[in-house]
This record gives sequence, C-alpha cells and structure tokens, in this order.
Amino acid sequence: MLPSTLGHDSFAPADEAGAFADPLWTRLRGEAGEAFARAPLLAPLFLDSILGQASFEAAVFHRVAARLRNDVVSLWLIVQAFHRAQAADPAIGAALRADIQAVLDHDPACRRIVEPFLYFKGFHAIQAHRLANWLWHHGERDFALYLQSRSSEVFQTDIHPAARFGRGIFLDHATGLVVGATAEIDDDVSLLQNITIGSIGRSAGGRDPRLRRGAMIGAGAKILGSIEVGENARVAASSVVLEAVPPYATVAGVPARVVRRGGPHDPARSVSEILGDLSYVSFDWTI
Repeated sequence: MLPSTLGHDSFAPADEAGAFADPLWTRLRGEAGEAFARAPLLAPLFLDSILGQASFEAAVFHRVAARLRNDVVSLWLIVQAFHRAQAADPAIGAALRADIQAVLDHDPACRRIVEPFLYFKGFHAIQAHRLANWLWHHGERDFALYLQSRSSEVFQTDIHPAARFGRGIFLDHATGLVVGATAEIDDDVSLLQNITIGSIGRSAGGRDPRLRRGAMIGAGAKILGSIEVGENARVAASSVVLEAVPPYATVAGVPARVVRRGGPHDPARSVSEILGDLSYVSFDWTI
C-alpha cells in the first residue's frame, strides 16, 4: 500500500478525470504506489514513469521514449511521435495493452504488471517497433530507421520498420531477435531470444517468413525464406526451419522436421509443458 499520508489522488495529474475506470491503468498505478512505498530511493522512476502520467498509453510512450532518447533525439520528440501515431491509429494503444497482457499470461517469472512496464526490454522493443512501423508507412522513414537502430543498441533487437506485427506479442528476453522487412507476425505469437526470422535471398515480394496466430518459437531458432509457420505451431530451440510448418505441429532439428502433430481439439497444455517441448534436450538431433 501507499504510505498512509499519500493516496492515489496525491499522484494523479490534473487532467486524469475518469482514468481509474481503466482496470489496467488502475492496477499499474496501484503496483507503482506499492513499489514507491517499498523502495523510496527509486521514487523518481515511479513518479516520472507512472504516477505522474495521465493514462496507460501515455505512460508506456513516456517509458519507452525514456529508454530510446539520446543527446540527438530527445525524449519529448519520441513521445510526441507516439502520440501522433496513436491519434492516427488507435489500434496502437489496443496492441500495447494486448502485448503487456501476453507477458503476464506467458512469463511464469512475472507476477506484477509493473515489471514488464518498467524493466522488460522485450515489451519495450515491440512498442518501439510499433512506432517505427507507423512512421515507416507515413513518410518518416529516416525517423523509423533511427528507431530501428536505436532499439538495436538499447534492446538488442533488430526489427526492420516495415515488418508487420499483430497484437499480443510476447518477446521473452528479446536479445538477438532479428526480423526481416517483409516478415508477417500474426496475433498472439511468442518469440524467445536469439531468433532470426529472415530471407535466404533477394527475391522480389514477400521473401521473409509468415508466423501465424499462436505460434511459439524456441530460443535460437532460425526461420528462413518465404515460408509459413502455421497457426499454433511450435519450433524447437536451435532449429533451422526452411520449409512450411503445418498448423499445430512441433518441428525440431537442422533442418527442422515434424516431431509432433496436433490439432485444435487437443487438450490444452501449460506454458511450461510447451516450453519443455521446445527445449533442444527433448530431441534426437541425429535423425
């Protein structure tokens, strides 16, 4: 809880009328208040990033911009670009909400929403890409490429601004993720660290992979070429995928082969069970 002398309203900006009707925003502010009470030395972080902001979206924009800024491109320039993008395309706000929920749903180490919001570079990297993608398609390609470069430096991800992402994206750890310009990533896709989603040549058109809804890609996997990874498919860690993956199948190996087939009516499995399937120790790499 907050210190007894401070309630939520003590932090609320003057223009925040009705903001507490938003359950996600209410939860984030509550957790930030509790963190403020436990770690007062970090008060500027909680106040500046959350308790002093007017909405969930504004807080996300500010936090990501704070990590991307430098001496040349200011925090406020990036924040203003986020707000321009959000005003033109409200789906950006809906997507970032789905993204943070995906972290809570899929990361067993995450118990508080304040954790991905403040600290997880995977969540921050996908929001930086959402802005870069909007800028890319609205005549601001140099700004988009700057954000790609800066995100690579800060978050260790290299996602081309033209790559298309759905909502509910979970980038676990994020380090080493590379995504090509014509890649398509559908809703509810989970990507672990050190993954390449790219091309094997300079052919015209869609030369990068397409990952369909619910796909989960294990750490170190390489998915190459104009191929499709089907809905709810799984790619095991360190696999090299050069051919299409059927929906609901699990593939593993170098090159990857189908090691498990499933369907939409299979019993639901926990995230830990799925990750167990994607561990390289589960497979015989000599086949």
